[in-house]
Amino acid sequence: MAPLAGVTDKSFRRICFEKGAQGALTEMVSVKGIAYHDPKTAAYLQRHVDEKVVGLQLFGHEPEIFGQVLGELDDLPFAFIDLNMGCPAPKIVKNQDGSALMREVKLVEKLLKTMVKESPLPVTVKMRLGWSEEEKNFLEIGKIAEDAGVSAVALHGRTRSMFYSGKADWEAIASLKESLSIPVYGNGDIFTAKQGLERMQQSHVDGILIGRGVLGNPWIFAEMEALIEGRAYTAPTKKEIYDTILRHYHMVLEDKGERVGLLQMRKHAAWYLKGLEGNGKVRSAINASLNMEEIQDILQRFLCTEN
Repeated sequence: MAPLAGVTDKSFRRICFEKGAQGALTEMVSVKGIAYHDPKTAAYLQRHVDEKVVGLQLFGHEPEIFGQVLGELDDLPFAFIDLNMGCPAPKIVKNQDGSALMREVKLVEKLLKTMVKESPLPVTVKMRLGWSEEEKNFLEIGKIAEDAGVSAVALHGRTRSMFYSGKADWEAIASLKESLSIPVYGNGDIFTAKQGLERMQQSHVDGILIGRGVLGNPWIFAEMEALIEGRAYTAPTKKEIYDTILRHYHMVLEDKGERVGLLQMRKHAAWYLKGLEGNGKVRSAINASLNMEEIQDILQRFLCTEN
């Protein structure tokens, strides 16, 4: 599961692992927030015992701060450390973080060498094709990452200037895989298990990261696994969707309390219901609900009258 700000907290990661995800990344975490012991940042560093392979994704651009922080992370329960070089959000880019790093080749080289030297865990990178159509340098950055000792690279097949418009360039992802000896993962426009399998086969990547395609559909991982193994796959029933939403909510409630849990589950419930006939009125009713008991009643009437 690819990192998604405001989505891939430990509750949703647990749901995705239960549905067959083989790995996941945290929401992106500020390396400065860790260095300054910010309480809000500390919440992102939590991982549940039920989770499997989880990478901690960090954003920032100052090698000295990364060096300081990574030297103190040896007791955190993550499998690897990932550098965010892909986020296109203006508030991230204006601070020289995220995809803005694609324009700072020398800084990237220094930053990655520092991370590999100081990190007690393997280091990976998630990046984009480049800043713009005229500034595509993913092959150069990929080679720098490999030479610095990075363990794997994930490439989203868009430039920063594209944000999430247009189509992800999987031919570019395939070319990066061909040019590097370290594992390469592809990301972008995987909304169905069939798309995921086809893009893995066409690009020969070592794996894929699914981002927006997992919203409301954590079962995409189980379906992908079935396709890879040549097994039949049965889509979840409405009752299974209902049970998953409630389980998800109770995890969020335990972690974040009633107020935040309600706000988050309004958002997630809308995603879970997407594509079901008559979901528009149900989503409107959920957004007007004042507590989870109301949401549970609405969902039960909509999802549990059949199956």
